Amino acid sequence: MNGVHDMGGMHGMGPVAPEVDEPVFHHRWEGRVHALNLASPTRGNIDAGRHRIELLPPADYLRMSYYEKWLTRVELLLLGGGFVTAEELASGKPDPAAPKSTPVRPANTVEAALTAPYSYIRDAGPPAFAIGDRVRALNLNPPGHTRLPRYVRGRVGVIERLHGAHVWPDTHAHGLGEQPHHLYGVAFTAHELWGPDAPARDSVRLDLWGPYLERT
Repeated sequence: MNGVHDMGGMHGMGPVAPEVDEPVFHHRWEGRVHALNLASPTRGNIDAGRHRIELLPPADYLRMSYYEKWLTRVELLLLGGGFVTAEELASGKPDPAAPKSTPVRPANTVEAALTAPYSYIRDAGPPAFAIGDRVRALNLNPPGHTRLPRYVRGRVGVIERLHGAHVWPDTHAHGLGEQPHHLYGVAFTAHELWGPDAPARDSVRLDLWGPYLERT
């Protein structure tokens, strides 16, 4: 979808100001929010989580800090999944009248769940493109989640890497199945993306799924 979250290549957003010796968390509550997201029963679908943040109103998205977005996301996912009620979320206490069930992730299983290896790599037959192929990113404007940035749509690049087949975010985010497709490392020159005034030696590399690309 097109939204304020897709900020790559946008002008007028101010300079990037890296923080020297930036801490992992600026406040204790940020660490707690990080832990809540990792331990949440909604953690199994990273694409749905990303899309939930994309749905924030633009003014809220620009106002919120990184972990404020994470907190809002986990709250909305828990509500949407029926894991908590609005009253429980507001009060921070379980509703005595709410149905009780076995926890999706009991406390004594959290560590194993967070350290167990998992992968989004899948099988999907042979790749459609090879290293060195010239490809164009399609000019798509999907209404739902996508990992195809606006600034690269319609631009031509070169396949540099083959990553194998991976879960496709565009369907996975919406509960429509994994539908794996091959993932490619594609290089775009700065001239191709930004025009002749861009530095000639600069380039951008993106990992893009096959359905985003066409051969030129």
